[in-house]
Amino acid sequence: MLHVSCYVLYNSRLTLGLLYSILVSSMIKQRVNRIIGQLLGIERMVDEKRDCSDILQQISAIKKAIDSLSKEVVVSGVCRYIAKENTKEVEKVLERAINI
Repeated sequence: MLHVSCYVLYNSRLTLGLLYSILVSSMIKQRVNRIIGQLLGIERMVDEKRDCSDILQQISAIKKAIDSLSKEVVVSGVCRYIAKENTKEVEKVLERAINI
């Protein structure tokens, strides 16, 4: 009976890990698609000969979005390998390290 319980526990962890991975992947894809939309918006702005300051404002927004995406990729990659109760502390440390 113990052998079966360990098998079920192992599969539950495997399933939760897979679900987490799918969720993170989906969130990252959403961010990437949002950035792509912003880039296409800049292309339209250039075609429409919009004011330089408007275009630069959008470029600044994209840079921030890419920085956030980078942080999300790093944090989600590291947090897969640590205990759940330590994830918030690790996120804080990673955030400080990334911002240096």
